[in-house]
Amino acid sequence: MSAASQVLLIVVSLATSAVSAAFGLGGGMMLIAVMAQVMPIPALVPVHGVVQMGSNGGRALVLLPHVNWIAALWYALGAVAGAVLGGVLAVNLPAEIVRLALGLFILWIVWGRMPRFERAPKRAMAGAGFVATGLSMVFGATGPIGAAVLAALRLPRRTFVATQAVTALSLHVFKIAVFGFLGFAFAPWTGLILAMIASGFIGTLIGTRLLARMSEGAFRYGFRLLMTVLAGGLVLRGLAGFLPA
Repeated sequence: MSAASQVLLIVVSLATSAVSAAFGLGGGMMLIAVMAQVMPIPALVPVHGVVQMGSNGGRALVLLPHVNWIAALWYALGAVAGAVLGGVLAVNLPAEIVRLALGLFILWIVWGRMPRFERAPKRAMAGAGFVATGLSMVFGATGPIGAAVLAALRLPRRTFVATQAVTALSLHVFKIAVFGFLGFAFAPWTGLILAMIASGFIGTLIGTRLLARMSEGAFRYGFRLLMTVLAGGLVLRGLAGFLPA
């Protein structure tokens, strides 16, 4: 990777962490969409997982008193099994399929209708943890899946953001453990990872103070537009891999 690409990712980590701090999710999808443009595909999901572990850990730390620990625990229990099963898929998929699937997945999350979980008990978080972590092993960012269940619990805004951070943290911890067991070498990426985590924490502090003041309608429009452009690029690059040279 070039120095310019690394600087870009460090800046994007700050910005996307600010987004997640303000709205509870969205930053991870934005970050992996940008990372997929400049990083080798085999390193994409593992490196993104470590960076997101740091980002969500910082957000959880800042909002620790507001965490709903019962919901977070059920999510973590499901995440363990999801990480193991998802890891089997992640190591056997070619780059073209990952790009194509990731692009389509982001488009579905941005424009599709997420399922509603009416009267969902906290145990539903275990199912969300299993599904989200399994898919995260392949796609990297699946926060909206857990958020869809978490939102059904009708938690206060700060509790929602705090608990979402803890559930995402558990997802990435188990995911990283599985990738390490499968032999991924994290060491060559250590410098970039640490820089992105540091900038991400700054973004978390900024997001909790500034982005909450933004018009939600304007933000959602811009977010959808940006994600559509990034996801469209991934889909085109994925399809190009199937064309004859």
